Amino acid sequence: MDTIFAPWRSDYIRSEKVAGCVLCRDSQRTEELVVSEGARCFVMMNLYPYTSGHLMIVPHRHLGSVTELAPEERSEIFQLLDLSVRVLTESMHPEGFNIGMNLGKTAGAGIADHLHLHVVPRWGGDTNFISVIGGVRVIPEDVAGTAGQLRPYFETLQREACG
Repeated sequence: MDTIFAPWRSDYIRSEKVAGCVLCRDSQRTEELVVSEGARCFVMMNLYPYTSGHLMIVPHRHLGSVTELAPEERSEIFQLLDLSVRVLTESMHPEGFNIGMNLGKTAGAGIADHLHLHVVPRWGGDTNFISVIGGVRVIPEDVAGTAGQLRPYFETLQREACG
């Protein structure tokens, strides 16, 4: 019993691959996964999430190191982190969060040349028997569907924060 159905993967497998960075706006970023745009950074769904609601906060500039961030980018990343945690808390009611960056391939970065911050909501039992025994993650909802669910929360909370 090693079969897991993931029909959304067929679109990716069959699609023509475009050269460039999957996180850059002018390259091949998947716009339907973007849930919030800032002046210098944006928030998007992770296409291959650890759990439902897994977000990434990404600078618009293509850079691979924290040391390359401008002060304004650092500030906006943390403003969007605060917003993302509030949105996920209000909309999905997680019991905790994993927040972090994988810097470099050796550290586990799947996209090592474009810095991004992971925001992963967590619930008790979300590492259930399938992950432990089968070495497989089960994500109970479609990523684009989750993006559609979260986008109105981002819009509302951003409006409230701006006064």
